[in-house]
Amino acid sequence: MSTLTWAVAAVLTDEAGRVLLCRRDRGGRWALPGGRLHRPGCPTAAVAGEVRRETGCAVEIVDLVGLYHLSGSPCGGPSTPDPLPDVLVHVFRARTRQDAAPTPPAGCTLSWHVPERLPAEVTPVTRAAVADARAGCSGVLRDLRPDPATGIPTPPSRAGDPVPPAPRGASAVRPTP
Repeated sequence: MSTLTWAVAAVLTDEAGRVLLCRRDRGGRWALPGGRLHRPGCPTAAVAGEVRRETGCAVEIVDLVGLYHLSGSPCGGPSTPDPLPDVLVHVFRARTRQDAAPTPPAGCTLSWHVPERLPAEVTPVTRAAVADARAGCSGVLRDLRPDPATGIPTPPSRAGDPVPPAPRGASAVRPTP
């Protein structure tokens, strides 16, 4: 089992209900604004700082959408030959404190997306968290495990769908009923 990496992210929506996503030049997949927790601390403070770095926006945290455990894979898969880490992402619902347009740092692209039509190249945590936020969920626990064919973790098909239980001893994070 790999070491658990902690991360934070925020679901930010505009007045039209679109979700702000960012795409890093080096990663290639769309994701919620956020980042890794590099030192112990308060996830709510960390997410505010990470969102400001990635979007230029000061945010107010509304609530916790959920905790998303992204199960790693010791050997990746056909499309990801390198090992994938285990990641626990704290995803918050947030709103901007100003009307200024988001401004990305170098190497990052920001774009607003309709939740029902997210890009195909979106991270599994982003897809699951946006669906949960859109459904009004708070405090959910999701365990996202790799698809055996690709090695890439997949979320439930709809918000509120149960995630199949992890193999015995594989994870302590369980979905809420």
